[in-house]
Amino acid sequence: MEFIYQDERFADLQLLRYRLNGFEKLSLKQKTLVYYLSQATLFGRDITFDQFGKYNLRIRKMLEVVYTDMTIAHDTDEFKALETYLKRIWFSSGIYHHYGCEKFQPGFSPAYLEKALRTVDARKLPLNEGETIQQMCDELFPVIFDENVLPKRVNKADGEDLLLTSACHFYDGVTQAEAEAFYEQQKQHDEHPDTPPSFGLNSTLVKEDGQIKEEVWSANGKYAPAISHIIYWLGKAAEVAENDQQEKIIRTLISYYQSGDLQTFNEYCIEWLKDHDSSIDFINGFIEVYGDPLGLKGSWEGLVEYIDEEATHRTQTISRNAQWFEDHSPVDPRFRKPVVKGVSANVICAAMLGGDEYPSTAIGINLPNADWIRAQYGSKSITISNITDAYNKAAHGNGFKEEFVIDQKTLEIIDRYGDICDDLHTDLHECLGHGSGQLLPGVDPDALKAYGNTIEEARADLFGLYYIADKKLVELGLTPDEEAYQSQYYTYMMNGLMTQLIRITPGRQIEEAHMRNRALIAHWCYEMGNAIKMIEREGKTYVEITDYKELRRLIATLLAEVQRIKSEGDFEAARQLVEQYAVKVDPQLHQEVLERYQRLNLAPYKGFINPQLLPVFDANGEICDIQVNYSEGYAHQMLRYSSEYATLI
Repeated sequence: MEFIYQDERFADLQLLRYRLNGFEKLSLKQKTLVYYLSQATLFGRDITFDQFGKYNLRIRKMLEVVYTDMTIAHDTDEFKALETYLKRIWFSSGIYHHYGCEKFQPGFSPAYLEKALRTVDARKLPLNEGETIQQMCDELFPVIFDENVLPKRVNKADGEDLLLTSACHFYDGVTQAEAEAFYEQQKQHDEHPDTPPSFGLNSTLVKEDGQIKEEVWSANGKYAPAISHIIYWLGKAAEVAENDQQEKIIRTLISYYQSGDLQTFNEYCIEWLKDHDSSIDFINGFIEVYGDPLGLKGSWEGLVEYIDEEATHRTQTISRNAQWFEDHSPVDPRFRKPVVKGVSANVICAAMLGGDEYPSTAIGINLPNADWIRAQYGSKSITISNITDAYNKAAHGNGFKEEFVIDQKTLEIIDRYGDICDDLHTDLHECLGHGSGQLLPGVDPDALKAYGNTIEEARADLFGLYYIADKKLVELGLTPDEEAYQSQYYTYMMNGLMTQLIRITPGRQIEEAHMRNRALIAHWCYEMGNAIKMIEREGKTYVEITDYKELRRLIATLLAEVQRIKSEGDFEAARQLVEQYAVKVDPQLHQEVLERYQRLNLAPYKGFINPQLLPVFDANGEICDIQVNYSEGYAHQMLRYSSEYATLI
């Protein structure tokens, strides 16, 4: 039976499935390890919901009760609108768009929801002690229905208080100035300035009785019910670890979860980097900081993975030559690493996605994020082959390239080299880009503040773009010829200048860090030279690249400047670069792109349904196999997760 990659579609979303290629070849011990780590991954779900908005968990639970109640008519327009709204909440871990961060507008009325709530069994509703249904409605309905109440999860608009105007739940009653002063004071009093913790990574910053303090996320602090379950399953995983180092990594992570001590998290990151022998690996914790407007707080995420042996040869070739790439980078030698340490890269198959990696997930990851750990111990990069494979199969023949690519010759280049170069650019971005360069002595890693994420993503993308056109890649057998890179240059610039606008609501600017990064690079290269043109044919706008070699020269120039900004901590230069090239949207072009895309009838965002891992037990109650089930539907999976992995509500 053929594996079906595409599944349900609603709103602006398409659900896909990913296949666990080669899972059946793993040993029973390895399969069991994957299962235990997957359980630890799924138990973090409620944490992410709460981090993304103070009211998300109660709203989710309230709507799930209505959705599953069989006394309510399910064939009405308002119920169907509620169903779509709930599915969007499941997808985005809350009431805000997973990418644009704006609040969803429900297609049903407050009166409909209130009537439905008075119909269901009140004992199932997320009522606080002594609270009535009316009081719950009074609290939650403005959050759901009033577009002026907590309108954005993450606001990055220049000149505004980014905390008071963001609905994410990393701060409570604290202004941006107060938060920045709090963490600046912590840095000044740090007893380990050469090995600093990632200040603020695992805590909610709150103000109580005029005093600002941290509520640490740990087994003895905030999120304790969820973290305790994560610890339990990590403990089970440690018992079937592949080797002593992997067991040490897991037990160090458990220790960190128990204490919330960020120095222990540093120890965990360092131990994790030492493991080069395991076939199974994982990410579990408070990791990426894109969900915090100040770029400090880590959203909870989980990923379980196993190595794709065949595809990993590509990334290992890159990592073996990391020093060559660093030495030949077009940046000021002061900003290069004299010695590149510990760069490792694997192509992996995802076995389970969780938290901020689910249902929407990255296709490549480079960790850890701490600059000093990267400098002293290196980094690990992964490219997720079964996720990119699912994306590629879903995009095949959908008409997108034919609509937006300028001519048949360019289209043929993209068809011939596109998949190869997409994967390669991801590898270069994650393995070398994020791991390249160095800060000058005394530069604060957080000096770029709200612009740090965009600058860092631009730096990694530029590194990949610069080198994907290098003859060295042909010599290493990574690209088939010296023409291949043109496919990546064209699709990247087309995306940054035009097609990523399908993800922007009319009237809004660009705010998401990765989108800003792509816009910055494309618009800067367009405005600074003659290598790129925007031309009109029969009422349609197209990107034309007239000089690929000149475009590479521009990319080198911008890479040098972005690395300087990062290395020197030049906040003002970062602000000017981002605000000038990465934020603004041409409304006329935007409208054109939206209309052309709408005619294709495609969903601009994709996400994934997880496979279900089912343990099989023998007569003695011991696990004798792990079966993979791909048949679970989206709503069933989400409701099951809300039941089996509910810890905070």
